[in-house]
Amino acid sequence: MGGLNFFNKKSKLLKEEELDDFTKEMHGEAIYLIKKIEKEYTGLDFSIKSLSVIENFLEQTSKFYNKIGKDQLEAITNKTGCYILEVARQNFGGKYYWYDKLNQPILVTGQPEFEMSLLAVEKVKARLKNGIENNIVFFFEGYINGVKDKKSQMIV
Repeated sequence: MGGLNFFNKKSKLLKEEELDDFTKEMHGEAIYLIKKIEKEYTGLDFSIKSLSVIENFLEQTSKFYNKIGKDQLEAITNKTGCYILEVARQNFGGKYYWYDKLNQPILVTGQPEFEMSLLAVEKVKARLKNGIENNIVFFFEGYINGVKDKKSQMIV
């Protein structure tokens, strides 16, 4: 399982035509995850409710954290992060950008009125390594509340 091609980009703001491709790539990575785990984890339909399925998947996967190879761990975190970002984009809108500081995609919702930013790959890494204290459903609720309140902040 390879990483995203776009995970090697170094520009903070992608050109509009790249952004469209970037969105397609992110969606494709989320679909890849669904196809890989849908036999054991049903209900992955990009709904907010489906994040509880992702949480369950990460809980089970975290039990093998120390046994997962580096490449496979990177693939799991990237693809799961893409799924979470796609749930956000499909339910609340937004555009993808590249966040150099953490070398991963970021979804920004609410522009130009406000900028609610979501970084999911980093949270997935933390969830796998640290356990339930980095619960994905709780994490996402922070993003939802920020969008509803039209806050300009970053959820990591």
